[in-house]
Amino acid sequence: MDFTLSEEQKMLVETLRTMGERENFRELAKKIDETCEFPFELMDRYAEMGLLGMTLSPEHGGGGQPAVNAVLAVEELAKFSPMIAAPVFESNVGPVRVIDLFGTDEQKKRILPGVCSGKLSVSVCMTEPEVGSDLTSLSTKAVEDGDSYVLNGRKAFITGGGHASHYMVYTRFGDAKGYKAIGGLLVEKGMPGFTFGKQERYMGLHGMPSCDLFFDDVRVPKQNLVVPPGDFGKLMWTFDIERCGNAAMCLGVAGGALNEAKAYAMERNAFGRPICEFQAVQFLVVDMATKLDAARLLVYRAASGAGQGLPSIYEASMAKAYANEMVVDVTDKAMQVFGGYGYSSEFPVERMYRDAKAWGVAGGTLQMLKIGVAGMIFGRRFDQRK
Repeated sequence: MDFTLSEEQKMLVETLRTMGERENFRELAKKIDETCEFPFELMDRYAEMGLLGMTLSPEHGGGGQPAVNAVLAVEELAKFSPMIAAPVFESNVGPVRVIDLFGTDEQKKRILPGVCSGKLSVSVCMTEPEVGSDLTSLSTKAVEDGDSYVLNGRKAFITGGGHASHYMVYTRFGDAKGYKAIGGLLVEKGMPGFTFGKQERYMGLHGMPSCDLFFDDVRVPKQNLVVPPGDFGKLMWTFDIERCGNAAMCLGVAGGALNEAKAYAMERNAFGRPICEFQAVQFLVVDMATKLDAARLLVYRAASGAGQGLPSIYEASMAKAYANEMVVDVTDKAMQVFGGYGYSSEFPVERMYRDAKAWGVAGGTLQMLKIGVAGMIFGRRFDQRK
């Protein structure tokens, strides 16, 4: 298996690295964390560079590139901040891929060009106040009524909530139970009865729009049905691509922390010499680099499969689970290298540690991912209801 980057991929990574240094993304990351304001000003720039929708269908304005290219871009930008990488994440490995892969021609023409230009964005809506990991127990319900569906329910902790233009809502159709009744509806901001709760403030990922969504007799045209009930597997199939993006964020945050720790260890002196000459610090940095490389191989393997249109639940789940644990460990070790300064908000590793903690919650908890992987290892399903 060859993970050697092509010349095009090397150029992509180098371009983003150079841009980040030239435009002082480190300072932008600090500003975002302090003000909690999303960097919308980056959207036009990313669109001009072809970063938005780089994996989407070329006939609708996308770049037609493999998913691993988006992973590389997300990873490089997330070294500065996940918020700086977020537009690339959402437009390439987020819910817009559901529309790109399974939507109607009308839906693709209506949504994809706008996503690629930065004018539109799509948010995924799964979690509910009483439903997290068990998506087959969703209570949000769509009832057929003439040429529309009437949608009622509530979603919680929705990334992009209040700011995205469109929402891919995982909902139950009718009163049937189980996964066979679940599908995906595209709900547009501004539809009567569709409202938002207050913006959340989290431990990390400051600047990320997030809130509850409320659906009170929202009339959604049938032409907005993207995935009909009974095709729940398609929604989860694209979710595995999104998990690769989640893991790429982990690679970026960990990579940024490793870079900061290396630079600090070479300039910080103790007992008359740089602390990088002390074996204890060397061991910390080696452990960081080893775990980061191990996670990178798992993530690239999973993303390569997704790029071929064959994402493996096993590979994507394992990559995300390992990357989620890795990024917390690596950022923690970076704080140790910095000593007391690592706990100060004047230095970036404190923010990186807070950001690191988010990814094991978003996109499927560590525990549920591991239960799924265990089922594939043992060749049997472990029903958590029993």
